[in-house]
Amino acid sequence: MPWTRAAALTAEHRARLIAAGVDGEVLASTSLRLVTGPLPDWWQEQGNALYLDDDVDAADLPPQLIETLAYYSFSEVLLVAASPCNNVASLLVGGDGATVFLGPRSAFTATEIFCGAYSTVVLNAEVIATRCAIVDARNGGSVVAEADQLWAANVYVATDDMHRLEDLDTGARINPYGAQVRLGRHVWLGRDAIVTGHCEIGDGAVVGTRAMVRGQKVPPNTAVGGCPARVLRDGVSWSAEDTP
Repeated sequence: MPWTRAAALTAEHRARLIAAGVDGEVLASTSLRLVTGPLPDWWQEQGNALYLDDDVDAADLPPQLIETLAYYSFSEVLLVAASPCNNVASLLVGGDGATVFLGPRSAFTATEIFCGAYSTVVLNAEVIATRCAIVDARNGGSVVAEADQLWAANVYVATDDMHRLEDLDTGARINPYGAQVRLGRHVWLGRDAIVTGHCEIGDGAVVGTRAMVRGQKVPPNTAVGGCPARVLRDGVSWSAEDTP
């Protein structure tokens, strides 16, 4: 059954998306419409909103994705799909107040996305996740990727470890909780790369195969590798073209 669409993006939702990390120019380049059905009866009653770009049709966002997402009720969730999601493996919301923006000109092949209560996943535009990426934001944390991302197979981007690790003497938590992950423009994540905890990847950076960036700041235009990641070379640029 095709999606039924109504009003354009409201000013309130636009402001919420921008506050979450969506680029204003990216928003201006999309023609978003609120979806009114087919959705569960409680969906709009509890303040949830699903927007699709005019270029995303029923086949591009399988109803099964929303059916799985809506196994149990939640409120004030804002979900925007401005690219086809027919190859998304799973899209799950873990509670009230989650914000998810899947930006235009992107491809999410066999990608799994989880966004917990009051958490944020923003993939701004031209995010090419080649296969089996996992994006996980929880405990009020956020994953924000600027435009122009190239992610090789099995990339893992997560705010938290999903379990508590604490100091035996003090009982204080020592692993991330509700972390902020930010990837700058034109970032290349190599195969099996892990980005987790409070961290920032600078514009034009390259994270090598099986590298782990955890609680670190990667400078712009550097290539990093290892576990934990360290700078292997600075002053680099990269291109999606495989030329001599």
